[in-house]
Amino acid sequence: MLHESGFTLLEIIIVVFVLTVLGAITIPNMALFQKTPQLNNTFEEVANTLRIAQNKTLSSEGNSRYGVYFKTTVTPHQYILFKGDTYASRDSSYDQTYPIPGITEFYGITTQDDEVVFNKLTGSTENSGSISLRLIEDTSQMKTIYIDNAGVIGATAPQTPSDTRIKDARHINFTYNRTIVTNTEDIILTFNGSTIETIPMNQYLATGQFDWTGTVNAGGFNQTVRIHTNVLNSPETQFSVFRDMRFNDKSFVVEISGDNTGALAEYSANGLTVNGLTSIDDCSTGATGLSIYVSNCLWQ
Repeated sequence: MLHESGFTLLEIIIVVFVLTVLGAITIPNMALFQKTPQLNNTFEEVANTLRIAQNKTLSSEGNSRYGVYFKTTVTPHQYILFKGDTYASRDSSYDQTYPIPGITEFYGITTQDDEVVFNKLTGSTENSGSISLRLIEDTSQMKTIYIDNAGVIGATAPQTPSDTRIKDARHINFTYNRTIVTNTEDIILTFNGSTIETIPMNQYLATGQFDWTGTVNAGGFNQTVRIHTNVLNSPETQFSVFRDMRFNDKSFVVEISGDNTGALAEYSANGLTVNGLTSIDDCSTGATGLSIYVSNCLWQ
């Protein structure tokens, strides 16, 4: 005798339960999957608008600069293509406003004043930084536009080249706030704490400036330096000292005979320390053994 097969009530309940779970998992993911292309499209549209602003500037359209402003104080967020040096000073009659889809938002804007304005001739910008977009319902879904100083717009953060140079104070500039009697005063150089070279300033004056370059033997090794002024007694003096580590391996002190308050500059033998400091923004702070008339040291 044949028996008809069928589903039991328990089996039907299990199937319905499984389908319900799968639906609960799949439907939201499908909805999110549908939103991701909108995020990508918005990213491309914003990047292209930045390029349009850059091209308008490069072509000197309307003899003006152009930029893009990112407005996050409204819902949905907007970006505005504008004409002018800044968004605040723009000609608002040229504004082109673009709202982004309500499922997305701007966040993490690092450009100055939430805008990017391009420069004529070069297409560069002072508003370098990044603008990020993300889905509101899933903030892990994001896209970022990067703009570097040269005006390059892209999805990759600009790489900063690593600086592997040996840092030594080859060239320092500083201000000297005392009137120098050039007819009688000397520049005095001391190498390695013992070798002294005296340079009469009046013998190295040309076109109103002091300029001396020389080589001094210190302990059997030649040391080559240059000392000159960019401004002389007008009313202060701007000194420059050039000591290339390739041609110098001894400590080095520069003094001026009419000043007994301290040295003009002091180099360590390896050139990594100047005036007792490993970096100088203002040698009037933290430096020891310097003349009270020395200030505003800058080195490279």
